[in-house]
Amino acid sequence: MSQSIFSHIPCGQTLPLNNIHAVSVSMPELQDVIDYEEQTPEILEKIKSAYPRFVMHPYLKILASHIKEKYKVSNAYEVVLLSSQKAVDVVSSKYFIHNKIEINEPFGVILVQNGTTQLQKVLKFIQHVGYNLSSRLAQDYLFEIGLLNNIHQEELENKTIAKEIVISELAKAYKQPKQNICLTPSGMNAVYCALKGLKPIQERNGKNKLIQLGWLYLDTMNIVEHYFDENKIFYDINNLDLLEEYLKTNGHTISAIITEIPTNPLLQTVDLVRLKELCLKYNIVLVIDATFATPYNLDLKPYADIYIESLTKFACGNADVLMGALILNENSKISMMSQEFFKHADEPYIKDIQRLAFQIKDYEKRMKVISKNTKLLVEYFKKAPFIDEIFYCLNPKYASNYQKLMIDENSLTGIISVTFKKDFKEIYDKLNFAKGPSLGTEFTLLMPYTYLAHYDLILTKSGNEFLEKIGLPINLLRISVGCEDINDIINEFERV
Repeated sequence: MSQSIFSHIPCGQTLPLNNIHAVSVSMPELQDVIDYEEQTPEILEKIKSAYPRFVMHPYLKILASHIKEKYKVSNAYEVVLLSSQKAVDVVSSKYFIHNKIEINEPFGVILVQNGTTQLQKVLKFIQHVGYNLSSRLAQDYLFEIGLLNNIHQEELENKTIAKEIVISELAKAYKQPKQNICLTPSGMNAVYCALKGLKPIQERNGKNKLIQLGWLYLDTMNIVEHYFDENKIFYDINNLDLLEEYLKTNGHTISAIITEIPTNPLLQTVDLVRLKELCLKYNIVLVIDATFATPYNLDLKPYADIYIESLTKFACGNADVLMGALILNENSKISMMSQEFFKHADEPYIKDIQRLAFQIKDYEKRMKVISKNTKLLVEYFKKAPFIDEIFYCLNPKYASNYQKLMIDENSLTGIISVTFKKDFKEIYDKLNFAKGPSLGTEFTLLMPYTYLAHYDLILTKSGNEFLEKIGLPINLLRISVGCEDINDIINEFERV
């Protein structure tokens, strides 16, 4: 067996390495993940920067202190930074916050009373709706006023053409007109804009319910809960008989169905042909989170009314930009109502757009390599004696659904989830791949999904029972397959 190209990355290192704008952070041992979830002082000492919607970026901490001093804000208040004044209006109206002082800055600022439950609620809400202030904006602001000595050096596209490049690449990939595409400061903000835009349409049609199909990403489910007075969840996407029965009685009350293609982290794909027929029959908008699918793996144009993509993932490929896209399908009547949706979106910071414009040009090429590697890694896992279950997009139960959507026969989505026949902690700790939150990177990135996304459910008997009910194993490893030589990736699994 040849020498592994992968090496241990210490806890707290940014992923990618030495990048202050990184959206992931190294958690090389399972105990690091547990300590992070339990917020132990030791781990907080190591992890200075992590997924920006979950952990406040170090530059934002410096900026918040500066704003507090600049405007002589009393210690009775916590300064909370947001992406814009629009974001301030959304959060303030949700939590009845009225700032006592006039703050004039190129970003949003709200003051929340300390020592109240309101602060935690506000921070959670911002996490869910994705109105986070850009670390690049904070960096430039702090540099300008002399609180930072240097600016992170990185390759950026020209400011005048950056947005056009990003929009054009997405329009070409999704086969949609450019005016149907809206950029947002994060993938979650794209979800928020989609669901928020549905509200007035809902009210006009007298439809007050939304259906969540499948066990979706944590914050998507939180937005559904926040924004729809009534919602119905169908966890099993393979049982559309249940959904159809429900729609026979309640179809006239449903405004939209939201789902992921394929689902995170179990890579299941609903029978989209049948689902679309039901949506057409009951005049229901179909919202698809296509982040895992990517426009280069699956063709969802015949099905989605609205697409959502977290551009932080495969489109970026380097895990150092937080951005999303909301795309209205020209085949859908919903595309005529773009203003209902796009008016809720914030314009991402120009330097984030410049960075993404530089990276998105390799999107298609990146996906071809990742798809091919994924296919070969699945073949290896099928024969590996230490693998228990493999979750990927061509599992027999939904292979035919997925194959209908495939753009070519190598179009396997770049995510594989596995369970092991050996001790999970031992294998996780020994593997030298990058390990931390996020996915879609050019480097292979592992995440102990249930520990990081649903740690609270692991801790209780009822939580364990619920995980069993939805078929989500506690010891699940989600693998975001990278662009490295596939033999090197396989070699690292062989090593442990």
